[in-house]
Amino acid sequence: MDLNNPLYKNQGIHVVLSLFTVDNGKLKVFLIKRKNEPFKGKWILIGGACYNNETVDAAMEREMFEKTGIQNVKYNRFDVFSNPDRSPLCRMLAVGYVGVMDKNRVKYLKETAKTGDADWFMVDRVPALGYDHEEILQAAIDYLRIHIFDSDILKELFPKHFTLPELHKAYESILGKKLDRRNFRKRLLQQNIIEDVGLMEENAGKKPSKLYRFV
Repeated sequence: MDLNNPLYKNQGIHVVLSLFTVDNGKLKVFLIKRKNEPFKGKWILIGGACYNNETVDAAMEREMFEKTGIQNVKYNRFDVFSNPDRSPLCRMLAVGYVGVMDKNRVKYLKETAKTGDADWFMVDRVPALGYDHEEILQAAIDYLRIHIFDSDILKELFPKHFTLPELHKAYESILGKKLDRRNFRKRLLQQNIIEDVGLMEENAGKKPSKLYRFV
């Protein structure tokens, strides 16, 4: 590697988090509004530039806290976005992350030094986004849908114990389609994603529901 080669200069790394929740059966994503150029006034996904003395995961956690006040989110790295023109400032690779959380368990900052607003948006009603974040968001949704049946990626959405109807509703929201309840339960149990905890949830005036947990 020749460090004097101009083709190596003026490059950086972005970290970009698509943070999802399910709210009243609707899949939502967390967006922040930029206060500075480029894309001043535009909504974007959570993220920013990586310092040269930190890992990309450390950068993701720092950017998330600085721009939202949110901490301790479980996330997965899922892809790299490398279009040379994705940032107008210089060549910036983007490391994409996916996170899922219960929005009712955490408070967030509506405004910071670099953001003018923040809020949850239904994924089918997202405004025009800055950078290539519409592409990154769609890729994150696709990743979530692909892995929803082979991991406990939704674990952070639920308390320790939950009912099958609660889980079923979340899966339908994310996949955007109806699922047969009997086959749904059978599949998750066979794939060892959830297990029956041997307890019942008592609902006033309703038949008690079995409680489950992620394995």
